[in-house]
Amino acid sequence: MISQLEKEVVVRYLKARKKERFLNLISIFSFVGISLGVAVLIIVMSVMNGFRTELIEKIVGFNAHAIIKPYENAISQKKIQKLSSKKISDQVIQSNSGEGVLIHKGYTKGLLLRGYLENEFLNLKITKNNNFIGEKKLNPKFISIGNELSLDLNIDIGDKVLIMSPSGIQTIVGTLPKQETYIVQSIFDSGLADFNQNIAFLNIYDLENLFELDKTKRFYEIYLKNPKNIEDTKKILQDIFKNEFVYTWSDLNRPLFSALKVERNVMFIILSLIIVVAAFNIISGLTILVKNKTREIGILKSIGVQNKSIKKIFFLVGFSIGTTATFFGILIGILFSYYIEGIRKFFSNFFNLNLFPEEIYFLSKMPSEININYIILIGISSIAITSIVSIFPAIKASNLDPVQSLKYE
Repeated sequence: MISQLEKEVVVRYLKARKKERFLNLISIFSFVGISLGVAVLIIVMSVMNGFRTELIEKIVGFNAHAIIKPYENAISQKKIQKLSSKKISDQVIQSNSGEGVLIHKGYTKGLLLRGYLENEFLNLKITKNNNFIGEKKLNPKFISIGNELSLDLNIDIGDKVLIMSPSGIQTIVGTLPKQETYIVQSIFDSGLADFNQNIAFLNIYDLENLFELDKTKRFYEIYLKNPKNIEDTKKILQDIFKNEFVYTWSDLNRPLFSALKVERNVMFIILSLIIVVAAFNIISGLTILVKNKTREIGILKSIGVQNKSIKKIFFLVGFSIGTTATFFGILIGILFSYYIEGIRKFFSNFFNLNLFPEEIYFLSKMPSEININYIILIGISSIAITSIVSIFPAIKASNLDPVQSLKYE
């Protein structure tokens, strides 16, 4: 418990007098440094979380969240029904794929071709955005290509393209690659140029005929209700499909997300040094305070104030500065993170600079996601650091000899 005397002395020491301006200046620098450190940490973490979320939404927006592929035997419908009973997926779609070459007016382009049933293609998220042009059913002898591919090869809806398969057919001159002509039925835009350039969609029966694929070896694309919580969901899927190969969007993009995680952790450590440096100002301030208050400490001890109370007083001075600065920094960090896009636009217009070029980051605005867990972690870390650095000056103050303090003052 904190006594009334201790409270009054702490408040008195926090209010530096005119002759102690230098001490007051150190306290201000400590307060500002800790506040800025906490605010910058929250802003950087929010922006990086926003980047990760936007990236996940881009990836899961046009890819299946999880894919189940058979090894030898076809996937049992009982397992698919069991998956529905778990209530973790929104829909399950049959699919197949193969790699081929698209030829149009002398131009060639290697593609990954995905096959879907006519009506199931309608359920893909990619067909539901406003940038999708053309017929949404994936009819036989028709193909759906990406926006970038259509621009690169000058292909429009209604044009005919030739798809060449690595599967060979026997002729009198030997084995030749199998090839079929398809009409461009629709043009999609996933939001990512690489996907638009390298992926195309065919009717699943056309695809299996072109690549001579076994219909019993079709795989299933699973679209989850909560795709972000992918690791826990993957364990459930592996329990259901024990004899099948299960992989998720996270597995396909593991190097990218691992790099983002490492970068986020490194940034947390580096920016935490701002708080550590600012906290050392508290040591300096408290040490000078102890030196200036030597006579007062001696008087307090001579009237019966115990060492633990002296220790508590100086510890609370440092703790008060650190805690107040931390909460002030949290407030600034949250406000800045919430309005970061508006702030970016203001500075871009004011200085006539593009601070967040879309062609580099592939995002139309600066993302930000405020994570309460990170804010709590940053707040606790900041208060812990300032508390630790306040201990040494507090111990030094409590160890002063009252007789010597009064003798030389």
